[in-house]
Amino acid sequence: MSNKQSYFFTSESVTEGHPDKVCDIISDSVLDAILKQDSKARVACETFISKGLFIVGGEITTSARINTRDIIKEAIKKIGYDKLSFGFDCNTCVIIDAINTQSLDVAVGVDTGGAGDQGLMIGFACRETPEFMPLPIILAHKLAMRLAEVRKKGILPYLGPDGKTQVTVEYVDWKPKRIDTVVLSTQHTEKVLDRTGNRMTKKSKEEIANKVIKYVLGKLIDKNTKIYINPAGRFLSGGPSADTGLTGRKIIVDTYGGMTAHGGGAFSGKDSTKVDRSACY
Repeated sequence: MSNKQSYFFTSESVTEGHPDKVCDIISDSVLDAILKQDSKARVACETFISKGLFIVGGEITTSARINTRDIIKEAIKKIGYDKLSFGFDCNTCVIIDAINTQSLDVAVGVDTGGAGDQGLMIGFACRETPEFMPLPIILAHKLAMRLAEVRKKGILPYLGPDGKTQVTVEYVDWKPKRIDTVVLSTQHTEKVLDRTGNRMTKKSKEEIANKVIKYVLGKLIDKNTKIYINPAGRFLSGGPSADTGLTGRKIIVDTYGGMTAHGGGAFSGKDSTKVDRSACY
């Protein structure tokens, strides 16, 4: 009789076109543009996105001069929302800039070299992957990145920017052994709907399985691995047209996929004096 301990662990990731991740990318795009001009800038950039609407706010103190609207439009365009076929167009969306300067009460603590705030910051490393991160979250990330790659390179041109990935890894004696389950949901065009109009065709699912899932996961998949592609049905409406997005709403995706505790602070849009980000790094 075996005494080996076995358990399963699941982590998820999202693609760059997920509404929350769009907001993270915009917040960081504004931050990057400012830091290029002013390395000592104080930036806390928060964003909100909905159907046809983008709001950027927060507290920023800097000598940099940037065009916030152009930065937002360019970032959204790179993600792939540059035409209304996927429900959101960077060229026609309404952008509201509600950025203010940093509070003087906060600046007193930060400008002398301090963090200016208190909080819980948690760092973690393991030997499961070359990235020193847990295997489930790394695999989920790689699937999400591969979805973006095959879409942008035209390998699977019918895919849309929005999507989610989820990987369940079986551990034996605290070490990853195999992949038990993969769930992949991706936005797509009407071209790959079956006759019912409610699901993707078998052919398109096989293409995604081969060019995304098996391409990334390889030998970690075995004959008993369960694979689900768009299990809820068709995924035509996605991104900001289907759901609102907020900066910092994917904190578990951005860290360790739930493998360890999280202090609660988000990363995106914050300069290095914001220890929510820099202390974790």
